[in-house]
Amino acid sequence: MMEEGARSCLLVSRGTLEQDIKATYLMDHLVSDGVLSGDEEERIRNMPTRRDQAVALLELLLRKDNRAYISFYNALVRESYGDLANLLHKDLPLISPEAEKSFSDGGTPFVQNALRVGGVPQRPVVFVSRPELLNQVREKLYRLQHETGWVTIFGMAGSGKSVLAAEAVRDHALLKECFPGGVHWLSIGQLERPDLMVKIQLLCFRLEQSQDSQSTHRPPGSLEEAKERLRYLILRRYPRSLLILDDIWDVAVLKAFDIQCRILLTTRDRSLVDSVSGSRYETAMKSGLGEDKALEILAQYVNNKPHKLPEQARSIVRECKGSPLVVSLIGALLREFPDRWAYYLSQLQKKQFKRIRKSSSYDYDALDQAMSASIEVLPVEHRELYKDLTVLEKDVKIPAQVLMVFWDLEREEVEDILQDFVNKSMLFRDCHRRPYLYYLHDLQLDFLAEQNRSQIESLHTKVVRQYQRYYRQGPPTSGDEECLYWFRFLTYHMAKANLSQELYSLMFSLDWVRAKAQIMGPAHLINDYVEYGSILDKENSEVRGQFQEFLSLNGHQLEQRPFPDVVQLALSQPDSSEVYRQALQQAQERASGGRLYLDWLNKSSLENLSRLVVHPHQGTIYSACFSHDGTRIASCGANKTLRVFKSTSGETLLEIQAHDDEVLCCAYSPDDRLLATCSSDRKVKVWNAERGILIRIFDEEHEEQVNHCQFTNTRQRLLLATCSNDKFMNAKLWNLNKPSSQNTMFGHLEPVNHCCFSPDDSYLSTSSSDGTLKLFEVSSANEWKTIDIKELFPEQDDDEIEVVVKCSTWSADGKRIICAAKNAVFVFEVATTAMLFEIRTSRLSTVQYCHACPTSNLLAVALSHYAVELWDLEDNKKVADCSGHLSWVHSVQFSPDGSLLLSCSDDHTVRLWETTKVHTSSAVSLKRDSDVLFNHGDITVAASDNRNRLQVRNGSTGAVLFQSKEQECRIRCTCICTQSSAVALGQDDGTAKTTGLTARQVLRTIGWRTLQLLTWHSGLVLALGLDTGSVQVLEVPSGTLLATLVGHSRTVLHCAFTQDGHTLITSSEDATIRVWKWRTGACKVLQGHKEQVRHFSLFSFPSDTHLLSWSYDGTAKVWDINKGEILKDIECHQGAVLACDVSPDGLLFATTSADKTAKVWSCESWDCVHTLNGHQDCVRSCRFSWNNQRLATGDDNGEIRLWNVKDGSLLKICSREGKDAMDSLHGGWVTDLHFSPDNTMMVSTGGYIKWWDVEKGEALQTFYPTGANLKRIHVSPDFSTFVTIDNIGILYILKKVESNGS
Repeated sequence: MMEEGARSCLLVSRGTLEQDIKATYLMDHLVSDGVLSGDEEERIRNMPTRRDQAVALLELLLRKDNRAYISFYNALVRESYGDLANLLHKDLPLISPEAEKSFSDGGTPFVQNALRVGGVPQRPVVFVSRPELLNQVREKLYRLQHETGWVTIFGMAGSGKSVLAAEAVRDHALLKECFPGGVHWLSIGQLERPDLMVKIQLLCFRLEQSQDSQSTHRPPGSLEEAKERLRYLILRRYPRSLLILDDIWDVAVLKAFDIQCRILLTTRDRSLVDSVSGSRYETAMKSGLGEDKALEILAQYVNNKPHKLPEQARSIVRECKGSPLVVSLIGALLREFPDRWAYYLSQLQKKQFKRIRKSSSYDYDALDQAMSASIEVLPVEHRELYKDLTVLEKDVKIPAQVLMVFWDLEREEVEDILQDFVNKSMLFRDCHRRPYLYYLHDLQLDFLAEQNRSQIESLHTKVVRQYQRYYRQGPPTSGDEECLYWFRFLTYHMAKANLSQELYSLMFSLDWVRAKAQIMGPAHLINDYVEYGSILDKENSEVRGQFQEFLSLNGHQLEQRPFPDVVQLALSQPDSSEVYRQALQQAQERASGGRLYLDWLNKSSLENLSRLVVHPHQGTIYSACFSHDGTRIASCGANKTLRVFKSTSGETLLEIQAHDDEVLCCAYSPDDRLLATCSSDRKVKVWNAERGILIRIFDEEHEEQVNHCQFTNTRQRLLLATCSNDKFMNAKLWNLNKPSSQNTMFGHLEPVNHCCFSPDDSYLSTSSSDGTLKLFEVSSANEWKTIDIKELFPEQDDDEIEVVVKCSTWSADGKRIICAAKNAVFVFEVATTAMLFEIRTSRLSTVQYCHACPTSNLLAVALSHYAVELWDLEDNKKVADCSGHLSWVHSVQFSPDGSLLLSCSDDHTVRLWETTKVHTSSAVSLKRDSDVLFNHGDITVAASDNRNRLQVRNGSTGAVLFQSKEQECRIRCTCICTQSSAVALGQDDGTAKTTGLTARQVLRTIGWRTLQLLTWHSGLVLALGLDTGSVQVLEVPSGTLLATLVGHSRTVLHCAFTQDGHTLITSSEDATIRVWKWRTGACKVLQGHKEQVRHFSLFSFPSDTHLLSWSYDGTAKVWDINKGEILKDIECHQGAVLACDVSPDGLLFATTSADKTAKVWSCESWDCVHTLNGHQDCVRSCRFSWNNQRLATGDDNGEIRLWNVKDGSLLKICSREGKDAMDSLHGGWVTDLHFSPDNTMMVSTGGYIKWWDVEKGEALQTFYPTGANLKRIHVSPDFSTFVTIDNIGILYILKKVESNGS
């Protein structure tokens, strides 16, 4: 039968073929090949029209086998239907040697006789067809039908040129139509002039004897006479014959045959034919066979089937890149010694070419002689240059510019030399790239390495010295192929040259890190520190670890464009790090030139727990998994791709556009050779994990999205399990050798979200949206046990959403099954289905995934509130928090040895954690609602933490000065009173509290050193707003409760003291504002807003008794807080008012809104002065400059606009260029803005912090926090210190770096 691919190609191309071909022209060839019988030909000829004949011919061909397809293709080529032949070319089937022999091996007596008379070598005993190349050669030979000329087959040693040449003429139609005078084979090789004359004499004798056996012509006496005799014989007696010259080395030899005849020649040097006359055609040999073809050769030698060969067979093919010569040599040796697979593989790997000796008809006794022959014909000076290529890495293509540096020659001279190497098949050229790239075959490189083994170090040293001489001023930055080569391989050359000091200097340099990361990304750099770690550790293992950690944890930032400032990133490293030391030194130097850098003062209080952060996809990452050897990670997600990268560095190894919709899961087979993916497009695909080739697709049985896929854990019986959103047939088992599923598991009536094999593959667990976990027997697909998870949520009402069981995982011993649903994880005994215990997480979070460690009792839990937790299943105790993700965590998985844990998230990253190093963090995370006090260089920060306690911290060090007890209700806002020794807090219960301390109490509570830090304000008073609506006022550091203010009915959203400290103002979700005399509890209620009041602002001029409030109800209101009266009610916007700011001179105020506008209002007339249009999203923040001349507004798309306050005109748009990976100009909403006192700079917060040149609208610096979604930033009066808290609770106290002279 015809292969499916070939048949499909015929069907797809059928319409075009029927329209264009003339069947009667093609059928002669098909009959000659034995594909068409005489009766079939007659029936087709009797069809009334040309098109009917074409239709009948194609209908007949579709019922035939592979031979018919190939014969039809060849007929198209012969009849000059080249464009139609191209339609069929890519699906030419591979046919067995037996079929090939019966088809075209001179099966006709005519062919056999012609080849025998012409001296054409017989087909090798072991042979596989190469139809693509074969058809190329035959197509070119057909061009010699009506003209003389040359067809050249060129390629490197051992690529199969001679076999292909002989095979090309083993064709009945070709010989009949083009070369009825016969073919004449002449083996040439490296001949001297006398030997050449003998060869021609013998050929002339053979030609004369063929026509007249009694002829007794005198042999030619000279080469010129021999040439003339041959010319006469070919032109007069054999005018349409083909002369085949095998293995031509010398142009002088070739000229001896320049006699205006038809010639097919094989050579390593394609340039030889440039010196002869006539038409010229050429075919380039591929340097290696495909893996399947090479395995077929080995199988024939050892009389076995390809799929039954040992694993070493594939390794041999890969090691020699499918070289026909090497495969044949080794195959012949294995025929005699069939148990030596491992031995010959090791000899090949060790480059012991002399051990791989002749056992075939090849001209050289061993592989090394074949390689050496090419080099020996080079000029002496070129041999030395070719030797220099020993330093190249395998599979690496280099531009001529690299060799210009290496050889110290002019570009044109280098290109000429390379062209000579290419012509002689000693070097390959990639013509698809400009400028051209050059590379060596692996065998050529191995041969050079073996031949020059004693000079390897000196050759690499030469490379490094030439680079250093050529690039004295610094590395290249052009980003072209030459630049990429040096960045990628300079460290390799230094290591091979044993230049340890140069390697240390380079890799322990922040300048090199910046340059290489910008050109190549961080993964290559991390690879260098891993690969050369043993060398670097001899100098300083601690520094090597510091650089590697910096890159591993900031790699996702270094992949951003525009490229971040590496010095600024490095300033976030620990103070003891060499990376930080170099960064600080460079920052200080650049600060003297006006550059802005920020030092993170309190970073020492934090600990990085991630080992590696990778940004493999643009979009959500739904699944990631380790290969079973732990060296690779595969990931997939919303951008429809599958990506494979190194687990040590994040370097991409493979990227596939895998599906037409989101890819929801990926899984490795137990031998790591296959990868399975499943998708929302309802398809399941299986890929070759190394090359990314699609092997199998299952696209008919699942009718809804496929949620999960997993291979069996052992290699004994490979199965793939999948589950989907189908109503009934939602869990299936697949045998990859079958086109349809092997079994379907019935039982779930709702979508199945996850499936998982037991460790021994006896059972499959399925987790469903019907609230159950089921266990099925794999052998029979029968349901074994059911566990009703919904029953474990008794509080669940029937009317509510069903309990969804997200996933399940088995303990390492297979005795326990663990599943996740809602905010809980349940552990069951498999034998009895009894629940052993449960893990309950935060009620505000859901468990997205869980995975049990294969080597320990650890369980990893992925949560929707951005966290990953590790639990000990023996003690039912949490042992670690892994914080760092910025959004929902979708999946977690342990490495096979349990040493690593990966997690993937909506934040587009995969993070790796070392399970022995993560722990339950002692670092407390803070809430983003905070207040900061700046006074004479001292900084005090007040904020609540994740345990609902008030913390007061020293801003210079991050040290905790005060920590309250846990509040019963959530603290929602905080403010510091600057004038009184008391502090106020707002609570969710609508109350507020206050506190005061004497110096003696302070001393007794916190000691002298801390007292010194607080002496400037002699005690603090803080207010806390709580979610109950109450407000507390506390004194710090004693923690004394000074007041509890009850009045708000809902959460207190904002609180602030007046300048004199006697009055506390609060606003709430209850739409009111309250003005408290907090010491007495007296209160005025400001009512009028219809929706929550999230913020307000006190006028400082002309009167400090006026207050501006704004609300989601679209209004802004001005109040007299002394009288408790509303002064002006302004209908500002059509949407919610999101921010307001009063100008420093008190004459204007600005409002921004969800209606995408900002407005400027007069404080005298309360009229709208300007409406500012242009933002494309909600305008969330605004700020006047200190000179009252500019207004800055920021929106939810990350765009900042600068406006002229006087006339409302637009001055600048900041961040117009450079959207980040989150599709925002600022990493998120622009939430806060501040101008410097001199109005030349501005700082903004969003997903990160940016500083701007106000005049130019250009970014001066960017600080990337660990988390994201910054809510506000506190700025010191001199614009030198900045304080903020990110969404995972990390406090940042950033101080402007001063120059060395400051």
